[in-house]
Amino acid sequence: MPYPARLNPHLERARTHSKAWAYEMDMIDVPQHGTVIWDEHDLDSHDYALLCAYTHPDAGAEELDLITDWYVWVFYFDDHFLELYKRTGDIDSARTYLDRLNLFMPADGAITATPENPVEAGLTDLWNRTVPHRTDGWRRRFIESTKALLEESLWELANINEGRLSNPIEYIEMRRKVGGAPWSANLVEHSVHAEVPDRIAASRPMEVLRDCFADGVHLRNDLFSYQREVQDEGELSNGVLVFEKFLGLTTQQAADAVNDLITSRLHQFEHTALTEVPGLFDEHAVDPAARAATFAYVKGLQDWQSGGHEWHLRSSRYMNEGALASRGGPELGGATGIGTSAARIFSSVLATAPQRLRSYSSTPFRAAQVERPAIELPFPLRLSPHLDACRVRNVDWARQLGFLDGVVWDERKLRATDLPLCAAGIHPDADADQLDVTSDWLTWGTYADDYYPIVFGATRDLAAAKACNERLSLFMPVDGEPTPTPANALEAGLADVWPRTTAGMTPENRRAVRKAVDTMTSSWLWELVNQAQNRIPDPIDYVEMRRRTFGSDLTMSLSRFSHGRAVPPELYRTRPVQAIEHAATDYSCFVNDLFSYRKEIQYEGELHNAVLVVQNFLGCSEECAFGVVGNLMSARLAEFKHAAAIELPALFRDYAIAPDVQEMLLEYVEEFRNWMAGIVNWHENVGRYTERELNYHPAAATAFLGPTGIGTSSLRISSLLPAGG
Repeated sequence: MPYPARLNPHLERARTHSKAWAYEMDMIDVPQHGTVIWDEHDLDSHDYALLCAYTHPDAGAEELDLITDWYVWVFYFDDHFLELYKRTGDIDSARTYLDRLNLFMPADGAITATPENPVEAGLTDLWNRTVPHRTDGWRRRFIESTKALLEESLWELANINEGRLSNPIEYIEMRRKVGGAPWSANLVEHSVHAEVPDRIAASRPMEVLRDCFADGVHLRNDLFSYQREVQDEGELSNGVLVFEKFLGLTTQQAADAVNDLITSRLHQFEHTALTEVPGLFDEHAVDPAARAATFAYVKGLQDWQSGGHEWHLRSSRYMNEGALASRGGPELGGATGIGTSAARIFSSVLATAPQRLRSYSSTPFRAAQVERPAIELPFPLRLSPHLDACRVRNVDWARQLGFLDGVVWDERKLRATDLPLCAAGIHPDADADQLDVTSDWLTWGTYADDYYPIVFGATRDLAAAKACNERLSLFMPVDGEPTPTPANALEAGLADVWPRTTAGMTPENRRAVRKAVDTMTSSWLWELVNQAQNRIPDPIDYVEMRRRTFGSDLTMSLSRFSHGRAVPPELYRTRPVQAIEHAATDYSCFVNDLFSYRKEIQYEGELHNAVLVVQNFLGCSEECAFGVVGNLMSARLAEFKHAAAIELPALFRDYAIAPDVQEMLLEYVEEFRNWMAGIVNWHENVGRYTERELNYHPAAATAFLGPTGIGTSSLRISSLLPAGG
């Protein structure tokens, strides 16, 4: 824990106030359906006022009272839900109970419903004391995170009823919602009176800070609550248990792995705050006052992280016997002061230095010894009957647009990559024109994926790469805006395929597709930055960014709009549909990483491969890392099948989805089956990853790259750059 914990001087007042408030809300000694959730001893020993005094050390007295009441409420809800629904498995009553809570969280206007239990009464009181004082942007984010905190409890309950243990990726994603740390981050903004500007709140750096904060908070809680949750409550949503079962570890080994992941997430938090947030301010012209507010928020997240740790060491709610034997602290009257904090920070940095340094110590172009595994098709393969003709047209298209420049690609390299084969598998029912569009998008994206490392990676010219991205956006007009003259093949290809794709779309849909392309191209900048720093990504950040570098958002947006407007957009944001999308995407990304490992590690000096990320994080061999990635791939495929077979029909039933919308969503799932089967078939049969092609370079590229790697032919690079780039 690199940040020193501090204690709010208004602790005793908050203790007194929160107990009186809990009594007022009937949370103490008042049976709920015959069960007493808390008595006074429970509230005193849990000491939520101490939690809030540690996590909000600079809050004023009244603000600390309010924050403490929120945490009393949220922990009471957790135990109330456990006793009434998790222990009984009554999922239908649980859903009714959660649906009613929405009545007490209006985005605008007054609460009109009458509370019927302490959870509803507490929420009514807190909502009226908090939400009216905040901006619309904050209110929208807070409603979203509060609803996720409440509603995703059903996911935990469903897993308990099924005896189903989630895989690590699914667990991290869902733990953020049900664990409540994003909700806590919103309250940090409130307590420090410093809201994140709405125009940057949804940006990657701010989302990464929030998610790193959430993962650190939740995984730490899992360490402390393992004994209570797993042994007493029969809970399956615990990171230690997930690691234990998935990796085949002992409980202690799994706890150590979870602890290492906490460290990795804190390192990612620091990295993002120091290297990405300042650039975000400049990009969006954030004024000095808003910058100060954002940094106050970041400092508030750090305070919460360290304060939450101190509270876990002390609360009777958790497994912490003997944890304070060698420590003092503000609460116990032990050693305090600047020197003590500095000593703790130094010891923390020293202890985690090997893990930190390992992430920057990859040896580029080292030999990769592990052979790629054979992977069975996950679903039946169907290929478009227009494949052969599409191959001919694709080569002609690439030649006309300038892709066969002899540096990035030549005709042999294009044919070996055989992107029409991929298109024919992922879009088997397309007519000839549709298959050409799919094939050309794949060709453009794959060419760009090869182009960026060669052109911008060779020179470490991140400014030119950013300028290239900005120009690419100009070739995706939404409302008929004029486009510039293409300056290179990358721009020419996008200028050609964009109108063929979006001609029949509404401006709103075109805007969504453009955003998906921009998301993909900006993720390539993230790769370039890591490459320039020789930094192997944090494993969670890698998985989430890999979806972007793979172009998943683009694939999904194009697929969604093929269904017209009959599917309500909010259905795509439901947990089952997102589980289907993310699981299919991760499966396909891992397939690519397994097949491209040797190409990327040995021939390209690449850092963005799941095998390398796992090997670095676990400190294991290549063989072990291959096995872990293969297991992750299998787990994500199993999750896809579970979501499609169990969770999606439940969604249809619970929300009375119209039959025609059900049919369209089922078609959407089928497209993902085709997508995964087509991607596996392409990797198994394409020449791109074979020994013969790995040792081949276009004639012009040989002079450009040099005999041992990336060369310095600035003349050749300049011919590939956009005008002014």
